[in-house]
Amino acid sequence: MGWDKVMPSRPVVAVAGATGAVGVEMLKVLEQRDFPADRVIALASARSAGKRVPFRGGELVVEEMTPASFSGVDIALFSAGAGVSKAFRDAVTGAGAVMIDNSSAFRQEADVPLVVPEVNAEAARRHNGVIANPNCSTIILLMAIKPLLQFGPIRRIVVSTYQAASGAGARAMQELLDQTREALLGSPLTQQVFPHPIAFNLFCHNSRVEADGYNEEERKMLYESRKILHDDGLRVTATCVRVPVLRSHSESINVEFENERPRLEEVIKAYRESPGLLLVDDREANHFPMPIEANGRDEVLVGRIREDVSNERALDLFASGDQILKGAALNGYQIAQEWIRLTEGSAAASTSS
Repeated sequence: MGWDKVMPSRPVVAVAGATGAVGVEMLKVLEQRDFPADRVIALASARSAGKRVPFRGGELVVEEMTPASFSGVDIALFSAGAGVSKAFRDAVTGAGAVMIDNSSAFRQEADVPLVVPEVNAEAARRHNGVIANPNCSTIILLMAIKPLLQFGPIRRIVVSTYQAASGAGARAMQELLDQTREALLGSPLTQQVFPHPIAFNLFCHNSRVEADGYNEEERKMLYESRKILHDDGLRVTATCVRVPVLRSHSESINVEFENERPRLEEVIKAYRESPGLLLVDDREANHFPMPIEANGRDEVLVGRIREDVSNERALDLFASGDQILKGAALNGYQIAQEWIRLTEGSAAASTSS
């Protein structure tokens, strides 16, 4: 398995799904971090073609995405849904572009690396034209437990998620705002996106519940964590819940080690020193990670770190992360950065040899 294209220093980048919540954020990330793109192309469905989206002090005109759209493109950042990703995969890879896909379409395919750059960056080196972004909840979970991996094998993870409306897209975020306004006015709640009222309520994540009682989101957290950590024996049980928060997911995480758990001082030190994380753990002020403080931040906030009094091998912690940023757009951007770095390194090694 491999991909022999060397990425140019100033690649042409296409953003597929440019008018959606994640696509808009992808464009912001490319602009704010001054990604060295020769050109950025905004792509979407026919109904969005002709719209204008702000970019680098000007505007991009959204183009209808067709198979021909990827001619001359080097990196295609996809956030248009699994069906669209599957439909355009051959067009993207056939044009010689690398697809960095934010959907669930290819995550469990053997030749598609599933990458969180702070956790398994090297996995991006080996692919056949597609690199997958993990599920947003999986990204936040693995960012939170990455510092713990240095203390020995992890035996089991129990995680409960508190997932914001942003995870279901821009229309879902608007539904939360509209329903909140309606509830405060005593009006009937307008319900179009979610299966239940989201204002002043919470419910099982709005994905299909399987025969064993687990929903698809919970399954993703299990199988994706095993793939990313290369641990088919890792035990993960998740309870995923949608909550009336506009943006940023939170997770309550219990981690059980195979052997003796590390001392809290060691754990705190590891979190302070870990890239992509911000320790928020002030017991005196009762100040711990909150989604309202994770909004717009690159880092995943981690705190409430304590020994599990019911299990001498386990620790408890709490994390909050911006689902649209680190949970989607930023992670995809970081994968693109990593791929460029890896190809530059390969090219330099070939030249020196």
